[in-house]
Amino acid sequence: MKTKSLIIIAAAFGIAGVAQAEEGRKRPERKAPPEIIEKFDKDGDGKLNEDERAAAKAGHMEMMKARKKEMLKKFDKDGDGKLNEAEREEARTARKQMILEKFDDDGDGELNDDEKAAMKKAMKKRHGGPRGHRDGKARKKGPRDGKGKKGEPKGAE
Repeated sequence: MKTKSLIIIAAAFGIAGVAQAEEGRKRPERKAPPEIIEKFDKDGDGKLNEDERAAAKAGHMEMMKARKKEMLKKFDKDGDGKLNEAEREEARTARKQMILEKFDDDGDGELNDDEKAAMKKAMKKRHGGPRGHRDGKARKKGPRDGKGKKGEPKGAE
């Protein structure tokens, strides 16, 4: 009996979600970064229309495929076309080493607060605002903020 009730409740929530989606609730349109607009804005209006946005998306997908191919070429030691855990760990270690070479000014093998700030500034410049938001506004923290019940860290009971 409980199972049937749970199924009915889940179905009701699902139907309500679909109904809301059909009402046409749109997410706010994100503004493309200037370098993307410069590269893909063919009509010169300063915005990406549907065709230009599709071209930008296709360009991004090609870049990601090339990056994946490069990572596999560099770290896929067994040649199976994917990275196993040991290969991933090697890639992480190489990434950490690259970051240290670029930002560890005092050469102690760790990033101090000033070096971390410089790294964050460089990342923000490259990827946009906090957490990748190009408008410079951080996302509101929600269920994935690392907190358990009543603001306690997960696992603290």
